Amino acid sequence: IPVAEDCGLIVPVGDWMLQQVCLLLNDPRVQEAGYSLSVNVSSLQFQHSDFVDKVKSVVQRTGIDPRKLTLEVTESLLLSDVEQAIQKMVNLEALGVQFALDDFGTGYSSLAYLMRLPIQELKLDQVFIRDLRTNSDSRVLVESVLMLAKAKGLRVVAEGVEKQEQADLLRALDSRILCQGYWFKQPVLAEDWVVNPVLAQQA
Repeated sequence: IPVAEDCGLIVPVGDWMLQQVCLLLNDPRVQEAGYSLSVNVSSLQFQHSDFVDKVKSVVQRTGIDPRKLTLEVTESLLLSDVEQAIQKMVNLEALGVQFALDDFGTGYSSLAYLMRLPIQELKLDQVFIRDLRTNSDSRVLVESVLMLAKAKGLRVVAEGVEKQEQADLLRALDSRILCQGYWFKQPVLAEDWVVNPVLAQQA
């Protein structure tokens, strides 16, 4: 990914991935199961002037329910133009598209700016999950995020859950937290995920 960002390929790669996710959302098997899907968006991709139009276009072409699509962005999108970033998100939110703030807790943006973002989900970075049991600072941050999310009505996803103990600790803090990581399943091909109900439930 860093190489793609350095040479500018991240934009066409990101556009392609967005289209693939929308095509997958349009699969009758995915629609019947009622699944939602998330896709990572690079800050360089997001900053392009035609980003909103591109998203609207692929949603219209594929005919998906935009409420089933979540775009995962990081705090770095705020570094260039906060107001423009918020406006783009508002425009897409009006369409029904949802947003997740990825790698939350690792950036340096103003909390006041972050709370203005029209997001529906916070994703806790795995660095805080890895040593949750032994590092009191990590536990305090996770508890604070959970309180903040509850007050704002946001979903919380914990990234990098690789042990049963981590999942148990997180769910003890809040039973509604969504755990994501290798403890549940290694990455699988999209087609395998769609055709295998067990994989779909574990993903």
